[in-house]
Amino acid sequence: MKEVPDSIVCEGCDAVCRRVPLRRREISHCERCGTELDRHAGGQSARVLPLTVASLILFAIANLFPIVQIELQGLTSQTTLAGAVVALSVEGMSPVALLVLATTILFPLLQLCILFYVLVPLHYERRPAGFAVLVRLLQSLRPWGMVEVFLLGVLVAIIKLGSIAQVIAGPALWAFVGLTVLLTAILSFNPRTFWELAFELPWPGQVPRPTAERRDAAAHPAAPQPVHTASELGLLSCHHCGTVWQGAAIGEPCARCSTRLHRRKPDSINRTWALLLSAAILYLPANLLPVMITRSLFGIQQDTILSGVIYFWVSGAYGLAALIFVASFLVPLFKLAALTLLNLLAQRRSDWRQLERARLYRMLEVIGRWSMLDVFVVALLAGLVRIQGFAEITAGVGIAAFGGVVVLTMLASLSFDPRLTWDTREARRRGAGADDEMKTSEEGKNA
Repeated sequence: MKEVPDSIVCEGCDAVCRRVPLRRREISHCERCGTELDRHAGGQSARVLPLTVASLILFAIANLFPIVQIELQGLTSQTTLAGAVVALSVEGMSPVALLVLATTILFPLLQLCILFYVLVPLHYERRPAGFAVLVRLLQSLRPWGMVEVFLLGVLVAIIKLGSIAQVIAGPALWAFVGLTVLLTAILSFNPRTFWELAFELPWPGQVPRPTAERRDAAAHPAAPQPVHTASELGLLSCHHCGTVWQGAAIGEPCARCSTRLHRRKPDSINRTWALLLSAAILYLPANLLPVMITRSLFGIQQDTILSGVIYFWVSGAYGLAALIFVASFLVPLFKLAALTLLNLLAQRRSDWRQLERARLYRMLEVIGRWSMLDVFVVALLAGLVRIQGFAEITAGVGIAAFGGVVVLTMLASLSFDPRLTWDTREARRRGAGADDEMKTSEEGKNA
C-alpha cells in the first residue's frame, strides 16, 4: 500500500480533503459536514510536558489529602476520593466503585503517565519504546477521564451538605480545581500530532506561511469542487494516526501505527442497537429506584434522581436543581432518543437532514459524559457522611443502574459510525445498490 500525502479523510462524512497550512490558532473544518479536520498546535507541544508534570503533582495532592470535611454537633468526618471508592465497595456497590475509580483515578493517571513517558523522549528527538501502542491507548482513554465532572459533583455535594452541617474545603478540593484547568489545556492538544513528531512528518508550526498567491486564492476561492469520498477513491484512512492509504486491504494494519484499517466501523449499526437496548432497559430502574439512602435520627429517607431535583428546588437552589435535572434526567433520555434516531436513519439509508444529523452526533459526544454527575455526588456523600449515631448516607441500587445507562450510552455513541449518515448519497451517486453496513460487517469478519 502507498501513503497519500497532504490528504485528510473526514471522520464525520468520509470526504477527502486537502491538508492546508494553518496559521497560529487556526482550525480547519470539513466544508461538507463541519467536522474538525486539523488544528495548528503552534508552541503548544512545548507546553504539554510542563503541564503534564504539574498535573501529576496536583493529582497526587488531590488523591492523598481530604476533599472536604464536615462538622456536626462537635463530630467531624472527612474523606478522600479513594475513601469514597472504598465506601462504595464495602456497601456492595462494587460496579459503581469500579466506575468511579476508573473515571477519576485510573484513566486520568494513566493518560498523564503516558504523556510523560512519550513526551520526554520526543523532547530529545527519540521515539520511546512501545510508542504506537501507548498513543493509541491515550486516544482511546480520552472520553473516559472525568475529573471535571467529578469536581462539579463535589460542588453539588458541598451545597447539599451546607444546610445541615459546616463544610470545610480540604487541600484536595483546590488541587482538583487546578487539575481540571491543566487537564483542559492538555486535552486541547491533538494526540495525532504525536505521530507527526515521531515519524518526522511535516509539523504544522514549521510549515511556511502561505504565499501571497495562496492567500489571494483563499480570499477568492474558485468554484466549489465536487466532493469525493475515500470510499469512492478506494482509499482507507487510519482512525488513530489519520494517515491516508491507497491500495490497502480491509483489515490490513496501518504501516505507521499498526491499527487495523476499515472502511467503516465493523458491525456499527448492530452494536449500537444492542447497547441502546441495554441502556433503555436500565433507564427505568435508574429513575424509579433510590440512588441514595439517608439514615439519621429522624428515620430513613430514600432519594431518587427526581426527588433530589425537587429537594434543591424547594430549598431555593433553582439553578442547581435545573443543572441536575438536565444532566441526570434529560441528557440520558436525549442521548437514547437521538442515537436511536441516528441509527435508525442510517440503517434505512435515509438522506434526511444529513448535515443536522452530523451536528447532532457531535453534540452527543460532548454532553454524554456530564450525566455522571449524580454518580459522583452519591459516591462522595457515601464516603463523607458517616457520623455514627447522627447520620449515614449509603448508595442505593438505582445509582448502579444509572451508571450503567451512562456507560452504555457512551459506548453506543462511540460504536456508531457517523460516516453511515452520508453513505446513502454516495451510494446513489455511484449507483451502488448493496448495503454498506452489511459489507462492513463482512469485512470485519474477514479481518
